[in-house]
Amino acid sequence: MLVTDDIQALSSAVSGPVALPDSPEFAAETFAFNAGTVHRPDVVLGAENARDVATGVKWAAERRIPVAVQSTGHGANFAIDGGLLITTRRLQDLQIDPDKRTARVGAGVKWRSVLEASVPQGLIPLHGSSTDVGVVGYTLGGGLPVLGRAHGFAAEQVRSMELVTADGVPRRIDAETEAELFALMCGGKGNFGIVTALEFNLFPLGDFYGGAIFYPGVDADRILAAFREWLPTLPDEASPSISLLRLPDLEFVPPPLRNQFVVHLRFAFPGNREDGDALLAPMRAVSAPLMDTVGPMDYLDVDQIHMDPVDPLPYTEGGVLLKDFGEKAVAALLELAGEDSSCPLIMIEVRPLGGALAKGRALADAVSGRDAAFLLFLVGINVPPAAEASHASMREILAAMAPHSTGYTLVNFHGEPGDEADRARAWSPAVYERMRAAKTNYDPGNLLRFGHAITGAPPAT
Repeated sequence: MLVTDDIQALSSAVSGPVALPDSPEFAAETFAFNAGTVHRPDVVLGAENARDVATGVKWAAERRIPVAVQSTGHGANFAIDGGLLITTRRLQDLQIDPDKRTARVGAGVKWRSVLEASVPQGLIPLHGSSTDVGVVGYTLGGGLPVLGRAHGFAAEQVRSMELVTADGVPRRIDAETEAELFALMCGGKGNFGIVTALEFNLFPLGDFYGGAIFYPGVDADRILAAFREWLPTLPDEASPSISLLRLPDLEFVPPPLRNQFVVHLRFAFPGNREDGDALLAPMRAVSAPLMDTVGPMDYLDVDQIHMDPVDPLPYTEGGVLLKDFGEKAVAALLELAGEDSSCPLIMIEVRPLGGALAKGRALADAVSGRDAAFLLFLVGINVPPAAEASHASMREILAAMAPHSTGYTLVNFHGEPGDEADRARAWSPAVYERMRAAKTNYDPGNLLRFGHAITGAPPAT
């Protein structure tokens, strides 16, 4: 149990605020974008810099107190109970090197800030569907980009990182310095340390064509069938996805879509209007759209492709990798989530993988999913009474899609982690065993045990 002297020792050693559950700052400091997850640590440290992170981890290690980290809380699928929570949102260092085509960011930086600094210089990063997400947590989980089929996973572009391991020691690592730790941090979701800064490659920005098409949900079977047949005709540079949405009658929803079940096609393509229109023509002919926003796009408007929520909300999510999305898979999905179903989930998304996502890079990493054809991702509301229905529906859909699954997940899309066997599904067996060995080496006390954490390998007998 922590005593006053323990808290005083931490407070006097760091620059950032230290808050206890009964302090007025506690709720704001622990708040996650996923508002359905309420953290209850024993103490929270708002780190002002990397030194604060190292000091906090060392303080916790000396007292054998578990440690968690949070920047934005978009991936907060697991409520922290006890221990020390270190929030990194104040680490806002951001540097763009246009000559080297690289960015270096602190652990609190969001993708939106990177875009605002890089796009005017003709460069873009490999961000995901929302630029409101934190760079570091997204990337450590592999990072599935909007232009993933064109450029691969975000973790493949990491050049170096600065982190604090569970012993409180700051390190700078890359593919040549502590190569195994670096490889496993790129896709290992922070199992071995808290990253305070990340350096990664940027890509040249040319023409960009993208946006969204919304179709009436009554045509979902026809649209999904056409989507399945259309995908093989696309070049690797084209990155589409499709989702079933049940939209509320709320002001943030565009009027033509409010209180409706719709099919949402997303399309991102690094090319011009002529080529983009030609690629998209078959899907434009499938059904009469309720809304079509696809065309040449200012890259700073890229969030308009997926239109992810911009305000915090309580949600639960889960995902699985698919080996196919053929006729039987589509039928199974629509039986449980189509127009005539009582499915309570607000989004059911199918993202095609392949292209550069299947190729990987010469350097080793811990990214999974390269052998999968699709990602199935489910999102539901996580407040009573909707929460129970959301969880039940997710279990039912995942069970129905099991014959089409690889049996694995992407860690960023896994949802709430279960037991050790469930957590292991985020990596291949070979990578998972390497991660267990590294966990034993870098975190033998299992200090970093919150979130999608694994345990170390048992000692040899």
